[in-house]
Amino acid sequence: MTVDVAPRPVEIKGAVEGRAAEVLTPEALAFLAELHTRFNDRRLELLAARAERQKRFDAGEKPDFLESTQAVRDGDWKVAPIPADLQDRRVEITGPVDRKMIINALNSGARVFMADFEDASSPTWQNMIDGQINLKDRWSGQIGFTDPNNGKTYALKDKVATLMVRPRGWHLPEAHALVNGQEMSGGLFDFGLYFFHNAKAQIAAGATPAFYLPKMESHLEARLWNDVFVYAQQALGVPNGTIKVTVLIETLPAAFEMDEILYELRDHMAGLNCGRWDYIFSYIKRLGRQPDALTPDRAVMGMGSDFLAAYSLKLIQTCHRRGAFAMGGMAAQIPVKGDDAANQAAFAKVRADKEREAGNGHDGTWVAHPDLVPVAMEVFDRLMPTPNQLGKLREDVNVTREDLLKVHAGVRTEHGLRENIRVGVQYIEAWLRGRGAVPLYNLMEDAATAEISRAQIWQWIKQAAKLDDGRTVDEALFLKLLDEEMEGLRQVLPASAFETGRFAEAVAIFKDMSLSEACEEFLTLPAYRAL
Repeated sequence: MTVDVAPRPVEIKGAVEGRAAEVLTPEALAFLAELHTRFNDRRLELLAARAERQKRFDAGEKPDFLESTQAVRDGDWKVAPIPADLQDRRVEITGPVDRKMIINALNSGARVFMADFEDASSPTWQNMIDGQINLKDRWSGQIGFTDPNNGKTYALKDKVATLMVRPRGWHLPEAHALVNGQEMSGGLFDFGLYFFHNAKAQIAAGATPAFYLPKMESHLEARLWNDVFVYAQQALGVPNGTIKVTVLIETLPAAFEMDEILYELRDHMAGLNCGRWDYIFSYIKRLGRQPDALTPDRAVMGMGSDFLAAYSLKLIQTCHRRGAFAMGGMAAQIPVKGDDAANQAAFAKVRADKEREAGNGHDGTWVAHPDLVPVAMEVFDRLMPTPNQLGKLREDVNVTREDLLKVHAGVRTEHGLRENIRVGVQYIEAWLRGRGAVPLYNLMEDAATAEISRAQIWQWIKQAAKLDDGRTVDEALFLKLLDEEMEGLRQVLPASAFETGRFAEAVAIFKDMSLSEACEEFLTLPAYRAL
């Protein structure tokens, strides 16, 4: 299907079937073409700047606060007022954009549902387009669903969560939408289609067009998003500042530019969020060759200490000084069926994590499963009786550059290495089959877990890290354990999983990325070409 938008044709290479034409209208595609033409060159320049910065990190440089933006950090300014429907965000649930998930999440009792086109969704063409149709139906009152397997029907309740949407990050392309032969940005595609079709319906319903922005690494990347929003609102006749965004601080460089990111997006800003899993991945990726940044087992890197504690406290202090919300991180636990003791232990772990967040001053938190909404809600209701904690300025906090870089203490174990292999391969295999949110070992995993897994193995091999039993992590040990773990999975998974699944491709991707000379930016980039 080619839609001529003179002088910039948009070529859709994916199938336009069923209701896809309802969102891929000539008018919507013209809007997408304009976004691409205006902003894609800058996007590519900013991605190139990441690569140049990485060369300096690989040579031993460490992130630091920018001298050039000292005046922004020292300045006495605040973000624009935040609308009423985003004032109380004490519990947010996230998940992919399939129809049943959207209904269940909106009905879950959470204050906010973040519909995710990014890490919780595998970006197949069908997933991305179906997600746009589903969200369009939400605002036109047609979001009902009947499960074809059991005939059960799903419909929205009278009171539902506030909807926010997460488009893909700046690095991901949309290979099925070409402008003058060039692939579109996945983020511009997701944002553009959603905003074009739903902004005015949302506003008419008294709701705010609100977005979560992932994976940014600098205030210049935030400036680009801000320019996109200014243009999009003008093009659709929507007042500037109507869009509100929350930025995930989930990369190490962004932690040193939180004030600047807030400032660039100040007319559209609702807050920052601690994207803890991707933040660990980014720490490993950016400092992976530096000996004093060698990480221990993933399981021992908790939010209560070292670089994770420092960045979460800095985020609270920075946001509240500027009148923006400071959102806590994800509780990935899911109910443990058939084992009440294990289930209670999982819920206790969630409760303790949320008590730490609320006590520190966060304005809300994330969960991945509807059954965890009441657990998190009880904590924030008890410890945060007001809609938010903007008044908790945390002027007692003094987080330094050294605090933000302090590696977690702990051992590296064979168990941790095996867990990285087992979880990483299984996640990639499910992702290749079109699933982005995958239950593994009583946790709801998304792409960030697989990224940590392969990046940590890469780092341990590159630095010849020692396990607690004295062995060196090298290619031979990794390949031996990879073979053993895959044989172990063959013993416990149905035979059909290996016969009809995509384990061979998943193993190849995971192995290549773990053994690559450089720590590749994102496993979702080569994996996307295999979808």
